[in-house]
Amino acid sequence: MDKQVIISISREYGSGGHVIAEKIAKDLGVSLYDRNILDEIAREKETSVEQLEHLDEKPRNPLLSRRVRGFSNSMEENLAEMQFEYLENKADSGESFVVLGRCSETVLKDREGLVSIFIVGDREVKSARVMEKFSLSKEEADVKIFRHDRLRRQYHNRYSDFKWGDARKYDICINSSRLGLERTAEILEDYVIKKVENL
Repeated sequence: MDKQVIISISREYGSGGHVIAEKIAKDLGVSLYDRNILDEIAREKETSVEQLEHLDEKPRNPLLSRRVRGFSNSMEENLAEMQFEYLENKADSGESFVVLGRCSETVLKDREGLVSIFIVGDREVKSARVMEKFSLSKEEADVKIFRHDRLRRQYHNRYSDFKWGDARKYDICINSSRLGLERTAEILEDYVIKKVENL
């Protein structure tokens, strides 16, 4: 693409947001940043990625953490800040990319080429997808969905200036269950291309 485009995708757990993000990144020929950000940070900080994974996109524990003179002793908060800085550096470089979660629609909100997306799904479709992927019962899948969405909401609301999933704050919100993952990705790609053309 001639102009920089940053596609920020937030999603409900089980909505297929990761699959959609992969297709959009591949079709547009740009990088996808998700958990692979942790690989870069682990290399830079000379630590193992496994130590970072259990802190990723998790809210800080207010009972076990505090902030003094702008510094936090919360590992979750420090990892979040490192990821935000990573995304800002990528944006500063002029690179176009797709990013999943990580409050990227807030961290990069002043970038002209930002397109923010929120993907939802019908409950039964999300449950079926999680059941199949992890070989779970419906009850187990529903608990997993609830738990992940709760953590994502807490994480987002901690660092963002608006509530997770508030449709008024995204460029586009879409239900992936209605047309399926591939068609949803195609619709979003078309939206991105048309928005970039108008920059």
